[in-house]
Amino acid sequence: PAASQAIPNSEAHQILANQRLNRPIAPHLSIYKPQVTWYLSGLNRITGSVLSGSFYVFGAAYLAGPLFGWHLESSALAESFGALPTAAKVAIKFGVALPFTFHTWNGMRHLVWDTGRELKNSQIQWTGWAVVGATVATSGALAMVGN
Repeated sequence: PAASQAIPNSEAHQILANQRLNRPIAPHLSIYKPQVTWYLSGLNRITGSVLSGSFYVFGAAYLAGPLFGWHLESSALAESFGALPTAAKVAIKFGVALPFTFHTWNGMRHLVWDTGRELKNSQIQWTGWAVVGATVATSGALAMVGN
C-alpha cells in the first residue's frame, strides 16, 4: 500500500527539482522548418514597436528642442535633408518607408484573415510573399518620389 508522509517544504522543492531534471526536453523550434509567416509575424511586431517608439521619441525631442536649442522644425529638417546627396536621400527615404509599408501591407493581410478568408496554408504562404513583394515595391516607389 502507498503511504504518504509529511516533509518540509525545502525537501519537497528539492524532490520536484530532481524530477524536472529527468523530464525529456521538448524539441521546441528545432524540429520545425522556419516559414515566412514566422518572420513576418515577428517583423510586424518589431516594425509596430519601432514606428510607435519613433513617434514618441521624435515628439518628445520636438517638445524639448527649444529648451536645448535643437532645431527640429519642418523648415530646418527640410533644409538639412535637401543638402544631402541624392543617393543618401533615396536610402533614407527607403529606410523610413520600409517599416511603414510593411506594417501597412501586413496589417491589411491580417484584416483579410479577420474576415475568415485566405486561411489555408498555401494561401497564407502566398499572401506572406505578396506582402514582402508589395513592401519592397512600394518602399522603392516612395523612395523615388521627388528625385
